[in-house]
Amino acid sequence: MIERNQYLEQLKQWKDKDLIKVITGIRRCGKSTLFQLFIKYLTSIGIKENHIIFINLENPEYEFKNYKSLYDFVKSQIIDTKNYYVFLDEVQNVPEFQKAVDGLYILKNVDVYITGSNAYLLSGELATLLSGRYIEIKMYPLSFKEYVNYYHKEPNEALYLQYINRSSFPYTLNLETEDEIDLYLDGLYNTIIVKDISARKKIADTIMLRTIAKFMFDNIGNSLSIKKIADTLTSDGRSISVHTVESYLDSFVESFVFNKVSRFDIKGKQYLQSGEKYYATDVTMRYALLGRRNLDIGHILENIVYLELVRRGYKVYIGKTGEKEVDFVCENKEGFTYFQVAYTTREEATLQRELSSLQAINDHYPKYILTMDLDPIADFNGIKKMNVLDWLLA
Repeated sequence: MIERNQYLEQLKQWKDKDLIKVITGIRRCGKSTLFQLFIKYLTSIGIKENHIIFINLENPEYEFKNYKSLYDFVKSQIIDTKNYYVFLDEVQNVPEFQKAVDGLYILKNVDVYITGSNAYLLSGELATLLSGRYIEIKMYPLSFKEYVNYYHKEPNEALYLQYINRSSFPYTLNLETEDEIDLYLDGLYNTIIVKDISARKKIADTIMLRTIAKFMFDNIGNSLSIKKIADTLTSDGRSISVHTVESYLDSFVESFVFNKVSRFDIKGKQYLQSGEKYYATDVTMRYALLGRRNLDIGHILENIVYLELVRRGYKVYIGKTGEKEVDFVCENKEGFTYFQVAYTTREEATLQRELSSLQAINDHYPKYILTMDLDPIADFNGIKKMNVLDWLLA
């Protein structure tokens, strides 16, 4: 198993706290493996195996018709007053699962951990029922740093290109060829379409879902409006309403295929209602839909940086300052940090363009330009330019 230390440490931190631990993330990003790693840790510190209850709710062996049967099954295994650790994997497969989770949570000697592959898990009734009683750990496929650590190699551009070609999903490390990886990704995408979107939202037109996914993967990092997407698809001969596009896009975001990033007016310190961008949770899923030609390596690098920023706990926005755009405005408890991302700034005109967006920001928060250029760290009046691979591994 690949060590996922970032997430494992969070579970250790929240162990025995009076909160439900909710791990969310796209299918096959490693949530089940994380549970196994944490269970291994629990046994290593003396927790007896019969006080650890793990249920994979995608396993046909566990087929609960309703929340009560799930609750009763778990409750029947709690036979003393010592602490029990209950892990419910893909819990959204049980109707009204939130009632079973709440019932287990209120037991004094039960520590509850759940996973789900859809943001719907924490919406609606669950959010209301469990408000203030859970913490969410958002899990992603392998970061570049985790990928490098797995191979125990010196990080370089060749390894980065392998990373963006062979996928960040952990299972693909077992596959040998790009064809095998593309088949795996296509199967994963179809599972998300069938299980997480079509069935739940009762969408029959899976062809249109696939068409929108292709469009989105082809426009990673571009400013988009729902109307623009609808107009583009209609002009291509596929008539679709703005409302339908919005509903389908929401489904992809809820299933963690795409991440929606809003715009932020840096001068006015306010959020804007248009010009959002969408970044993929794994850039290589596009290969199963679009093939491997015509890759926009600049926007793919931008996507990789976005994912690393959210892994590091930032709230991330697209920045606007006057007529200029800043790739990422990142906010945490310490304030703001600004990033421009470019594959190379060796041409003076490109460097000046990237600098000018950051120079237009009138504050003293950190500002960075990240590139693939193998240059020493440079400082342009407080704006640091550095190699993006060094930053990804920091």
